[in-house]
Amino acid sequence: MPEEIAISVEELVKSFDGHVVLDGVNLQVRRGETMVVMGGSGCGKSTLLRHMIGSIFPDSGRVVLLGEDLNELDGAGLDRLRLRFGILFQSGALFNSMTVGENVALPLVEHTELDPATIEIMVKMKLEAVGLREHADKMPAQISGGMKKRAGLARALALDPEILFYDEPSAGLDPVTSAEIDQLIMDLSGKLGVTSVVVTHEMDSAFRIASRMAMLDRGRVVAVGTPAEFRDSADPMVKQFINGLAEGPITARRQESNYEEDILGVSPRHGR
Repeated sequence: MPEEIAISVEELVKSFDGHVVLDGVNLQVRRGETMVVMGGSGCGKSTLLRHMIGSIFPDSGRVVLLGEDLNELDGAGLDRLRLRFGILFQSGALFNSMTVGENVALPLVEHTELDPATIEIMVKMKLEAVGLREHADKMPAQISGGMKKRAGLARALALDPEILFYDEPSAGLDPVTSAEIDQLIMDLSGKLGVTSVVVTHEMDSAFRIASRMAMLDRGRVVAVGTPAEFRDSADPMVKQFINGLAEGPITARRQESNYEEDILGVSPRHGR
């Protein structure tokens, strides 16, 4: 894999209970860029993210992450590779029984042999990077949703990862807080050179932070390009999605589904 490619997704196929969720996905993420993966609910973007971090594995195809084929790694190999990336979960996923500072310190305690004084300094540095240094001693219940996201991001940064994965970082936030999170993502990419993969359906956020964008529909990548290329796209599906239009190929496809067949399990045309 070329050195400039951080993640290569190749012909990825995944089904659950006979339902195809990913249907031959191909996507490459370059080092240092922010790749936004977007699409409607159920399009497969979260499933794609789970494959990228090695929490599930494909029926066929592969993910090559930082030069390593995830299909070929055992448990120890996956654990070693996971130290090279961080994840910001949708809810922040903080441990409620630990302070903000203790949450950020946890990866350092578990995966390094640093002394407590050094860990304390590093925790302050990570919290300062997300604007939360003065809130280190607070419990998660004492801070807002946006602050929880920032604390989760500080924890994701604890081991100085090469890649950051974000699962709906703006979900549930007001517009101002959402813009602050977006600015953090851009600052981290610019200052640290971190490769970022952001799963979202928030268009304002997507166009603000993306170096490139990929749109999924029914388990396939239907478009990849820069924000400018997406804005200028002549593809009716892309135009409908990014502009939030009520009419277009996405809604037309839903209207074409046969109501009687769906409800009764019969085909009126063939009488069964």
